Amino acid sequence: MKLMEIGRLILRFMNENPSKIYNYKQIADGIDHKNPRQRELVIQALHKLQGSEKIKEAEKGKYIVNLNIAGTLTGVIDFNQTGNAYVNVEGLEDDIFIHSKNVKDALQGDKVLIITYHYKGKKLEGSVLEVLERARTEFVGTFQVINHKDFGFVVCDKKSINTDIFIPKTKFGGAENGDKVIVKMTEWKPGDKNPEGEIIQVLGAPGEHETEIHSILAEYGLPYEFPNEVERDADKIDRSITDEEVAKRWDMRGICTFTIDPKDAKDFDDALSIRKLENGNWEIGVHIADVSHYVVPGTILDDEAYQRATSVYLVDRVVPMLPEVLSNDVCSLRPNEDKYTFSAVFELNDNAEIQKQWFGRTVIHSDRRFTYEEAQERIETKQGDLAEEILVLDRLAKIMRAERIRKGAITFDRSEVRFNLDENNEPVGVYFKISKDSNHLIEEFMLLANRKVSEFVSLTRKGEITNNTFIYRVHDDPDPAKLEALRDFVSTFGYKMNLANTKKVAESLNKLLHDVKGKGEENMIETLAMRSMSKAIYSTEPIGHYGLGFEYYSHFTSPIRRYPDLLAHRLLQHYLDGGKSPSKHELEEKAKHCSSMERLAADAERDSIKFMQVKFMEKHIGEVFTGVISGVAEFGFWVEIPENGAEGLIKLRDLVDDSYIYDAKTHAVYGSRTGNKYQLGDQVQIKVVKANLIQKQLDFKIVD
Repeated sequence: MKLMEIGRLILRFMNENPSKIYNYKQIADGIDHKNPRQRELVIQALHKLQGSEKIKEAEKGKYIVNLNIAGTLTGVIDFNQTGNAYVNVEGLEDDIFIHSKNVKDALQGDKVLIITYHYKGKKLEGSVLEVLERARTEFVGTFQVINHKDFGFVVCDKKSINTDIFIPKTKFGGAENGDKVIVKMTEWKPGDKNPEGEIIQVLGAPGEHETEIHSILAEYGLPYEFPNEVERDADKIDRSITDEEVAKRWDMRGICTFTIDPKDAKDFDDALSIRKLENGNWEIGVHIADVSHYVVPGTILDDEAYQRATSVYLVDRVVPMLPEVLSNDVCSLRPNEDKYTFSAVFELNDNAEIQKQWFGRTVIHSDRRFTYEEAQERIETKQGDLAEEILVLDRLAKIMRAERIRKGAITFDRSEVRFNLDENNEPVGVYFKISKDSNHLIEEFMLLANRKVSEFVSLTRKGEITNNTFIYRVHDDPDPAKLEALRDFVSTFGYKMNLANTKKVAESLNKLLHDVKGKGEENMIETLAMRSMSKAIYSTEPIGHYGLGFEYYSHFTSPIRRYPDLLAHRLLQHYLDGGKSPSKHELEEKAKHCSSMERLAADAERDSIKFMQVKFMEKHIGEVFTGVISGVAEFGFWVEIPENGAEGLIKLRDLVDDSYIYDAKTHAVYGSRTGNKYQLGDQVQIKVVKANLIQKQLDFKIVD
């Protein structure tokens, strides 16, 4: 036992610098075993470690860590706020805990080699041996010059890097003390506390609007302008509608066609056409901008679109996937202009049942551009131009929606926070975007096109599987443990859930979401229900879409702003032309890239909303609001103000009336003396005490 303990100390010491060779004296000194008896034990422990191949003899009497040993694993490291970390290893159910003193020079998201051991007989822990692959080398932070010294440090957001970066005088890059900057990490010498770096871009003064928005984009590695050669390439595109090209397409310019979009939209991806057929059925065309006609594989325009993979929608701007000349002009289905489209055309009877379907390239002419509000007005008043057509589409959409829900689709109808901005991009008001019938109308026809394109590629007419390679939008079943936790938690509010099978789960979730509408706990239970779901991703494996209740589903309807839709267009045309199925491997790589870029874009969007909310609340410091507890952790809890969606933290150390203990199971903290309880969903009175624009954080205080 004694030798095993010494062996552990030796490994921990040698792992601090796993590429270094040590003799036994250096090792004995390193673990503070200096007298002759202790040194004898060190030699014995070294022989045991060598026998179990944990270390190897590099040369006579000199040892090095054996990096190819059992007990070493490779995974991705994820830090928490305390500086401790967990490593996610593919194939292992549980992540491996790494104490902050054993993380070595690893940073958030790095691929690392770790050695595992049972610490004091408890569960598996690990130490980082080396960083195999850096997740990133550029970071956003605030520059601090050290007075009277020839160096400074960049202090980064602790979420992305858990150490400051040392900047020598020659690498200041024109930055002044206090500037927000982008720093590139250049090296991290073994044994050094901090990595060294150079400042590659000055973003501006912290807290200023443009600085913070550019910081958000830089933080996630998202570009905010196109390279000149990409813009030049886009400008050269032939935008003419030629007779020769029209001859290859179904000319649908004479059919009533219109778009319905948000009032501030500039890129109109999709249009609907409608006409009554002689047999009494309806021909509905879902027309999608034919981006693949203009953006061709192997061009720098296509490479740039693929790298971006998605448009990013920040509070005050869109960072588009395609240059503006394409996204807002050539490909945008603007009214009174002929446009090339890729279409899914359905013949539906009065019960919204598909009688026939057709997929292919078309040319259309949009007669009218509706905002959602204008279309909603037609639905509610039954008055106005094209009211008749919109009412037919609305009726058919409602039948399709009801059928979808009956078959197990889950209806998350979350309202999204939006800001009214003045000419200086200052938030002057907050409102919530709520889905109405006009939104559902568009949604249902887009879902129909996405599903039917996917089925067309994946199944024969007889319903047999084709095994054709395609890019799917998939959504795995929820994690059963998370569902059980949700069921147990909502039962404390008197709601019941049946988890007997997939269908019952979907019915229970829909009933729960319906029953909490308008209640104090609505937002919190919706959030927890969403957290119990898996994340939707792109994949070449058609495992189905749980949330929508579809076996086959793809993204086809937004190629201006999503690269997977562009891939789907190219593949569909390839199969329409009688092409053979391409290899899955390359497409799977693209699917993974698009999924990870989508996650980054969503995080950036969330950060920009948080920044705006903090900016909006700056004007309300000292004011009292009624809020709802929206999250609980061991160091405090978050409170959300329902009327504007702003969320602030209440730290447990600021609650002076008692000492509070966190209970993860009940999502609550309890006062050990008074029994006071603050639980997820509780209403509380709070005062806004601090608004930190740089951290995008609000601090609240409980008011009695």
